[in-house]
Amino acid sequence: MTDQINPVKVQKMQKMQKINGVRGMNDLLPADAAQWAHLENVLRDLTRAYGYEFLRTPIVEATAVFQRGIGEVTDIVEKEMYSFEDRLNGEQLTLRPEGTAALVRSVVENNLLYEGPKRLWYTGPMFRHERPQRGRYRQFHQFGIEALGFAGPEIDAEIILMGQRLWDELGLIGVRLEINSLGQANERAEHRAALVTYFEKNATQLDEDSQRRLVTNPLRILDSKNLAMQELIEGAPKLLDFLGEESLKHFDAVQALLKANNIPCKINPRLVRGLDYYNLTVFEWITEELGAQGTIAGGGRYDPLIERMGGKAAPACGWAMGMERVLELMKVSGSLPEPSAQCDVFVLHQGGETLTAAVIVAERMRSAGIDVILFCSPDGQSASFKSQMKKADSSGAAYAVIIGPDELSKNEAQLKDLRGSGQQRAIPLDGVVEAVIDAIVGATE
Repeated sequence: MTDQINPVKVQKMQKMQKINGVRGMNDLLPADAAQWAHLENVLRDLTRAYGYEFLRTPIVEATAVFQRGIGEVTDIVEKEMYSFEDRLNGEQLTLRPEGTAALVRSVVENNLLYEGPKRLWYTGPMFRHERPQRGRYRQFHQFGIEALGFAGPEIDAEIILMGQRLWDELGLIGVRLEINSLGQANERAEHRAALVTYFEKNATQLDEDSQRRLVTNPLRILDSKNLAMQELIEGAPKLLDFLGEESLKHFDAVQALLKANNIPCKINPRLVRGLDYYNLTVFEWITEELGAQGTIAGGGRYDPLIERMGGKAAPACGWAMGMERVLELMKVSGSLPEPSAQCDVFVLHQGGETLTAAVIVAERMRSAGIDVILFCSPDGQSASFKSQMKKADSSGAAYAVIIGPDELSKNEAQLKDLRGSGQQRAIPLDGVVEAVIDAIVGATE
C-alpha cells in the first residue's frame, strides 16, 4: 500500500529549502553599494558637463525593436535574448539586451527630434543569456550616451573624448582606444562581395559559426575570436580599401580631432562591432587587465537606425559601457573609493523613557541634515552601553550621543568623539543638534 503524502510535511520541507538567485544575475550587496554610487555620480557629472539629458526606457520591449534594430542575424538576437510571449495577448516581448535600439524607439515614438538634435544618456539593467564569467553576466548594467541628429565628425570625436575623460576621472589604467570606419552601405556591399569570394576560397579553414556567417553576415567573420582562424582573417580584404572619398574624409576628420586633443588611438581594420546598425566611425576601448573580457566600452555611428525604426532619416552616434566591467577595472587599477561611514552619529539609550528621548533627538538631528543610526535591539531586550558602543564604533560614525537614565534625569546627553580625541562631555538635551553640528564643522576646519 502506497504511503499517503502528508501535505503539512511537504509544506514544511518546501519552506526549509533555500532558493538561490538565477545564475549570472547578481545581488548588489551593501558592501558594494558605495562603489556603484561613486561610479553613478561620476557618470552624472560627465553627462552634465557635455549637456546630455537623461532618458529611461522600459526593461521590456516588443521583440521587433531588437530584431529590427540590432539585426536578426546577430548573436544577440539569434542566441542571447530573453524573449517570451505575453500570456494575456500573445505579444512577443523581450528583456532588453542593449540600450540603443530601445532609446531610438522612444525617440521616434515621442518625436523627440522635432525641435532639433538631441544629446541623451541612459543607464539600467540589460539581459543576455550567456555563460556567466568575470565581467560578463546574464543581467548586467549598461551606461550609454547617444547623440542624435548630428552628421559631422565633431560629434564622433566628442563622444570619444567623453569616454577618455571618464577613464581619467575614474583613474583607470591600461585602457587603449581602437577605431575603424565601416563606410556606407554601398561600400560595405563591395567589401562584402570581396569577403565572400576570399572566404569561399578558404572555406575548409572556417569554423561552424563562420561558415554560417559567410551566408548571413560575412563581415562578422572578422570579429571571430577563434585563434585557429586569425591568420586567415588577417589576410582578408580590408574595408578601409573600399571606402569612398566622403567616408575617408569623415574618418580622417575624426582622427584629426582626437590627435588635436592628445587622444592616442590605433586603427583596427578588423573592428566591426557586433550590431548591424553601425556605419562610418566605430570604436572600442580595450584592456588586457580583465582576461578574455577585453572590451569595456564601444560604439560608433549608426545613421541608418532611426529610419529603420520607423522615424524620419537622421544621423546618430553613441557608445555604451558595461558598468560591472568598469568597476572590475577600477578594482584592478586601485581607484575604487574607500568604504564610507554609514552615518555621522550613533545614538545609544537604555530603553523606556531614554528610548523615547533618543528617538526624538535622532529625528531632530535628521531634520538638520545629520545622518543618524539609532540603536535598536535585535531581541527586544535592552543592551549594555559597552555592547552598543561596539556597534557605534563599527558603524563608522564620527560621534556617539548617549542617553541613559542618569543623563535623562539631568535633561542631558553625553556626546563622545569616536574618531578623534575620544573625549566625552555632557550637553543639554535640547542642544544636541547644535553641539553635533559644531563638532562636525570644527572637525573639518
